[in-house]
Amino acid sequence: MNYKELGLKAGIEIHQQLDTAEKLFCRCPTTLRDVSERTGEFYRYLRATESELGEIDRAAREEMKLVRKFCYFTYDTVCLVEHDEEPPAPMNPEALEVSLTIAKMLGMTPVEQVHTMRKLVIDGSNTSGFQRTALVALSGALPDGCRVETICLEEEAAQRVEDETFSLDRLGIPLVEITTAPCMHTPEAVQEVAGHIGMVLRSTGRVKRGLGTIRQDINVSIADGARVEIKGVQELDLIAEVVRREVERQVALLAIAGALRARGARVDHTVIDVTSLFSGTASSILKKAKSILAVRLCGFAGLVGREIQPGRRLGSEMSDYAKKCGVGGIFHTDELPAYGVTAEEVARLREFAGAAEEDCVVIVAAGRERAGCAVEQVMIRAEMALSGVPEETRKMLEEGSTAYMRPLPGAARMYPETDVFVVAIDEPLWEGIAVPELLTDRAERFVREFGLDEALARQAAFSERLPTFEKAVAAGVRPTLAARTLLATCRELARDGVDVGRVSEDEILALLSAVEAGRAAKEAIPDLLAELVRTAGGGAATPQDRVDAVIEKMGPAVSQADVEAIVRRIVAEREAFAREKGMGALGPLMGVVMQELRGSVDGKVISETLRRELKRLLS
Repeated sequence: MNYKELGLKAGIEIHQQLDTAEKLFCRCPTTLRDVSERTGEFYRYLRATESELGEIDRAAREEMKLVRKFCYFTYDTVCLVEHDEEPPAPMNPEALEVSLTIAKMLGMTPVEQVHTMRKLVIDGSNTSGFQRTALVALSGALPDGCRVETICLEEEAAQRVEDETFSLDRLGIPLVEITTAPCMHTPEAVQEVAGHIGMVLRSTGRVKRGLGTIRQDINVSIADGARVEIKGVQELDLIAEVVRREVERQVALLAIAGALRARGARVDHTVIDVTSLFSGTASSILKKAKSILAVRLCGFAGLVGREIQPGRRLGSEMSDYAKKCGVGGIFHTDELPAYGVTAEEVARLREFAGAAEEDCVVIVAAGRERAGCAVEQVMIRAEMALSGVPEETRKMLEEGSTAYMRPLPGAARMYPETDVFVVAIDEPLWEGIAVPELLTDRAERFVREFGLDEALARQAAFSERLPTFEKAVAAGVRPTLAARTLLATCRELARDGVDVGRVSEDEILALLSAVEAGRAAKEAIPDLLAELVRTAGGGAATPQDRVDAVIEKMGPAVSQADVEAIVRRIVAEREAFAREKGMGALGPLMGVVMQELRGSVDGKVISETLRRELKRLLS
């Protein structure tokens, strides 16, 4: 696609959890728990409140179509603030400091006063029915002329366990929301900007890492289309594909709208009860339904079933809207006969609904109230199809397609939080914020100062093990040895099922120092780490004692004289082979010696000793 001709405009909102000791509005730890550790649970019904102008936000109104009972798991590490049974504590100053650090790194201007607002959220992700959020800074710079519009400090939502059940351990973790302008015009540019912002965030060393700790919301529109917000893109590598598929969807919807207008299509708002037509149906879904309602979409035939994204059709969009009423989905004549519905039943349905050949009939099967709500939703979405692309909030599906969630929120969604004090950002506070080194700059420094190749330097700079790497180098460990152990050896062991996470940072540092001191060979590091994992939790020994014990168990130190004796014996035992291959025997014999010494001697020492012995034999 030619994205320039299509008028693609995209912006991103990046939500990143901060690695602070306490939550944003209470003093609970930011520790995630397993649901098996929960100490209790309670229930809530959430309803939207009116704004200061007496309005209910359109997105919240959509969520209220179905009365839902939410369950919340609680723990001994959460308090009454997360339960929404106690007012919030003052804003966490550490979280504010981190957000200001990020703002300064992006060249932004802080606000003079931080006012906390309530953002209406009644999807169950917050016990109070709103999320607390505060604007921190404005207007920052990004590569290629793009810019950041705002940084907000927010409380993280509760973690969905399944359906209407949430876990409160995550609720309230400090979160920064970074919003860019719609200044990106290709899918690749969106992904690159997201990657740059992610790099800036990790450069602080004060953000959480791992799946779910950072999420991207992407805003996409094209000429004659509409702004669509896609929520919850967690994988950086999927961002460009998500944008491509949204552009594809909007182009397809515009084409469908053009075809519908050319046909003079319209929505017949007469709701038809067709329950009796399916009294003897073989369809398991229709058979158990108390009510089956139908609506005629005049001139829609063939277009409801048209693909608009991989795995998605216009009918999928109508189904998403219907599901807001608690139904499982819809049937339509573009896809029937199927699902146990026969051709004869489709013919009777079309005749009963008065549908012409160019018409499509949609049916919904459920209880009377839910079916009535769902068929109204189908008609709403069908009317939108006549106009083109509706403004929506959507969720990402696997591989990058999306599904409807709710309308875009409006101004009525936000209102002041009166329980949190205003925080002033004065000049001493702002001037006292130190700007950390960017990870990209750090990688370049590792190349210059440590002699690492560019790929290894970048891996070290961007790794979660960066602090351990820097501590090892400061302790006198060779940078290459530290980087390869932390980035390659640990990864390879993890692939083999060895839980290296059970080895503490201090134990890794003690092991690397032992290798540098000649008390263990670098070739033995994988075996020594695996043994440290195997014996983890076995007592109260210090990290140094544990490492010393494992080195002793895996084999005592071997002297140079011992190495020379072993090499002479192995060469003598294979003298004929050595004479035949000459110095070409070095590699095969090296393997034999290494196997016997079991990694207790540095490979460089063995190689030099073996080379000398072969030269002596061949001279």
